[in-house]
Amino acid sequence: MPANRAFVLNSRPSRETPAGPHNFRYVESDIGEPGDGQVLVRHHYLSLDPYMRGRMNDAKSYAQPQPLGEVMVGGTVGEVVASRNPRFAVGDHVVGSGGWQLYSLSDGRGLRKIEGGTPMQAWLGPVGMPGVTAWYGVNKIIAPQAGETVVVSAATGAVGSVVGQLAKLAGAKAVGIAGGAAKCEFAVKELGYDICVDHSDADFGDRLKAALPDGINGIFENVGGKPFEQAMLWLNPFARIALCGLVASGYDGTPTPLPDVRVLLNTRSRMEGFIVSDHMALWPQALGELAGHVAAGRIRWRETVAQGLEAAPQAFFAMLKGGNFGKQLVKLVE
Repeated sequence: MPANRAFVLNSRPSRETPAGPHNFRYVESDIGEPGDGQVLVRHHYLSLDPYMRGRMNDAKSYAQPQPLGEVMVGGTVGEVVASRNPRFAVGDHVVGSGGWQLYSLSDGRGLRKIEGGTPMQAWLGPVGMPGVTAWYGVNKIIAPQAGETVVVSAATGAVGSVVGQLAKLAGAKAVGIAGGAAKCEFAVKELGYDICVDHSDADFGDRLKAALPDGINGIFENVGGKPFEQAMLWLNPFARIALCGLVASGYDGTPTPLPDVRVLLNTRSRMEGFIVSDHMALWPQALGELAGHVAAGRIRWRETVAQGLEAAPQAFFAMLKGGNFGKQLVKLVE
């Protein structure tokens, strides 16, 4: 069997030594033959996602910390190259959580066969965990009605890009927040946002206010910090806030204070944090709807693809600083 290559988490970030590529260690090993009931998967793409940063910490959270010395967690899509599991045949394309490595052995639990007709990597984006995250926050928390206004931070990211399009499909006005003119232009011209505001503009607050003549009925929050603070100023009565991520301020242990919470009382608004893995029973419905939208061209997406496993650490930390455009992937095959 071919040799495997992987990145393991070798050390944890600290206040004295912030997180960086130095926390990972590159290793090579023999992958071995699959045993009874196992399959061997050759990964084609690795997904890089903000939640991974939180898993690097040894702190209480919704998931256990990434163990030191083990292959870094991560979503993967690939091809079965050897199988002793009757559910999977050689050549099947599968999506799972194979981690930061070229190959993985699995007993089949957590692996899902994927159909043709959609690019393989889409199952790590709009028809994968990011898409389901968007679907849940939009449909189960914000539940936008026709004519309402939904604000989406990180509007062109893997999750935010789907959020905006789902809000538009529901008949709502979608207002995006993104970093840079190119991302804002893409949000409007390609993703269908009604308007996108660049959070790096010096007059961001005024521009956001001007984009919201009818206030805000829903916020899908991916970032935290100043964009969130400014959006909270314009909540309408009974607004709904889906708190998905705090990539700009929360993953390094930096305090993430809320703006004046009186606005929640005054507007009788509801804010709900959520983790999509808590709602696995809804994934089949969500994936079915998302796959239909993608196949029909109602949902579009964009990818940033790093080449080769060795590029994963640098690409990961660049993504956390907004260096990606759309879904961040690592291509693991030539």
